[in-house]
Amino acid sequence: MTVKPIILWLRQDLRLTDNRALEAAAASGGPVLPVYVLDDAVAGEWGMGGASRWWLDKSLADLSEQIAARGGKLVLRRGDTRATLLQLAAETGAGAVYATRAYEPWARRLEDGVHAALMDAGVAFRRFGGALLREPEELRTKAGEPFKVYTPMWRALVALGEPRRPSPVPVDIAFVKKAPKSDRLADWSLHPQKPDWSKGFSAAWRPGEAGAVERLDTFLDTALDEYAADRNRPDIVGTSRLSPHLHFGEISPALCWHRARAAAAGRPHAEKGLETFLKELVWREFSYHLLFHWPDLPSAPFRPEFKHFAWGEDASALRAWQRGLTGYPIVDAGMRELWTTGWMHNRVRMITASFLIKDLMIHWHEGERWFWDTLVDADLASNAASWQWVAGSGADAAPYFRIFNPITQGIKFDPDGAYVRRWVPELASLPAPLIHEPWTTPALLLRETGIELGRTYPMPIVDHAAARERALAAFAALKTVKIA
Repeated sequence: MTVKPIILWLRQDLRLTDNRALEAAAASGGPVLPVYVLDDAVAGEWGMGGASRWWLDKSLADLSEQIAARGGKLVLRRGDTRATLLQLAAETGAGAVYATRAYEPWARRLEDGVHAALMDAGVAFRRFGGALLREPEELRTKAGEPFKVYTPMWRALVALGEPRRPSPVPVDIAFVKKAPKSDRLADWSLHPQKPDWSKGFSAAWRPGEAGAVERLDTFLDTALDEYAADRNRPDIVGTSRLSPHLHFGEISPALCWHRARAAAAGRPHAEKGLETFLKELVWREFSYHLLFHWPDLPSAPFRPEFKHFAWGEDASALRAWQRGLTGYPIVDAGMRELWTTGWMHNRVRMITASFLIKDLMIHWHEGERWFWDTLVDADLASNAASWQWVAGSGADAAPYFRIFNPITQGIKFDPDGAYVRRWVPELASLPAPLIHEPWTTPALLLRETGIELGRTYPMPIVDHAAARERALAAFAALKTVKIA
């Protein structure tokens, strides 16, 4: 009896290790056809930004090589997802489509639509977990409600026991012998153009499953012991930088969890770092939990009173923020790191976000959109939850009156000024802590170092102390608004 082929519909699970959909397809006994569909319209306003498209290009190339090395072919198609999968099923006589679950609102609607269309065509559809440690439905408060606060969710997840152990690449994958026609990846033109601001990305990243595992192992070997303290320091390599690999599914959170536990075994100094790292993995889970249960998280404030907040509009200030020309060195360093590498240190993300929202009084939507386009780890759940956290409008958010001071934050977390010197080289000759507030530098020292404030480096576009008072006044006014 001939077993019908199974289409493996790949999306944000671009790996062979610990891919439950692939594992089930291989175990079915039928030939497997891996497929990636680039559907430019399906996500609406949350279609992939420029940095994400760059990463996708590299990740698909890597995955294609992995599959080819095992005798298969990754089929690429561009167009409407439902129509494409139906067409491929008809072309190959496939009996089923297997896929890993996704949690974005548009992705969930797409899965439901694909399921219905395939059923009408007599083709089975199976969804598998694997993008998260626990599925959103598994975690509930004692009252049976979704979690709105991180710490109780962390405790609930831990109480469920260790996450499942990751599975290896299936030993024998019977790929379809004669694969259908595929697009050429180069023809998709996924790199940013006019300008191509992704030129510095390749020096910073190695997209793909091997790069993800290498990044994890390097972190566990060199940074886990001091992770609890060093993760807030942008001037040193103290974080895992796994976020883009996790977003594109080049590595599973389960593999990260268990490999971290194994690495920390027998290393007493690693215990605190291990716990902090695992908690950071669960912060990612918390963001997905929120998005799953409150799908308007990217567009609407979680706390409804913030619908009435008096946001301002300042195109010139927004542009200065985007370009890293605010006159506040730690902010500018972060925005330039983002533009150059497609990534920004998490502590600096909070500082730059607070500056936009509270110093400039610009709506968090503007920052959310900019990060969405420029981050290689642009993730709808984490991006939306994080911006709302800083804005004070989100779940378990920092209170609005917690306003980051960009000067003291720079002095505390970049004490020697190394981070600023790297990304704001026009200030490199200033000593710490003057480098974090160059406008206080004596005129003679400015002349000696060749720095001309207002010409070689901008003066602050806003006075932080005055901006803080303005933000607090706006928040105080918000508290008088009655919510119907």
